[in-house]
Amino acid sequence: MHVPEAAREGRPLPVVLNFHGGGGNAPAQQQYARMDGLADAEGFLAVYPNGTGRMSDRLLTWNAGTCCAYSVVNKIDDVGFTLALLADLEARQPVDRRRVYATGLSNGAMMAWRLAAEASAAIAAIAPVAGAKVLPGGPRARPVSVMHFHSVDDPRALYAGGLGPPFPMTTSRVLHSAVEPTLRDWAAALGCPASPSVAAEVRGAGPHGAPQTATRLVWGPCREGAEVVLWKLTGAGHVWPGGVRDYLPRLLGPGTTLVDANREMWQFFQRFTR
Repeated sequence: MHVPEAAREGRPLPVVLNFHGGGGNAPAQQQYARMDGLADAEGFLAVYPNGTGRMSDRLLTWNAGTCCAYSVVNKIDDVGFTLALLADLEARQPVDRRRVYATGLSNGAMMAWRLAAEASAAIAAIAPVAGAKVLPGGPRARPVSVMHFHSVDDPRALYAGGLGPPFPMTTSRVLHSAVEPTLRDWAAALGCPASPSVAAEVRGAGPHGAPQTATRLVWGPCREGAEVVLWKLTGAGHVWPGGVRDYLPRLLGPGTTLVDANREMWQFFQRFTR
């Protein structure tokens, strides 16, 4: 957990749960996503949980429904784990339980989606990055607003859905959900308009000058003030927008700085409370 200076004031702080990708771990996600600086500036707790695996500190995954690997095979209760984590956190540090948010990369993004479906009493909004919902069904209780980041050129979590490539050094593969139908279904369940509006378009260059775009699509207004947003990227890979540049490019593809995922999701999160 990264605790900002604002914690010295003793007031309850918002929480952003940031889940690592499949095969990753908490320290790697903390380093890669670069969220701590924003947590300092805005005064929220940035929390990086560890998933489970055969080893305690590496090659870890989350049970997000049908992904991924060890956690699914062993039926790990990661929703229960997250709720227990929040209770433990509240015993250590004043927490604003009305403002608990979830994000994550890849398998971690899928975990954020599962929390939106199954733990809406605890989670105010989510912002998954490069991982669509793989849990069957829609919202189970109150509507949870979503800001999703995904590149159409993602080489691992396929934007159009389908069977992705094997995890490195394994034969394990994931059947990915198509991004836009997933968002449309969630938006429909929240009573949003059937078609999104284009709220922003950004163009620029990625690594080595290759063209990239970022388009913000918005389904709203929706029931009870909810909203569904998609940052649709082109030219980027399986990456955290604004994260560490040139991070495993052979595995993940090119990074992007056209949008800062941390800043965009925090501005989005601030509009929603449980």
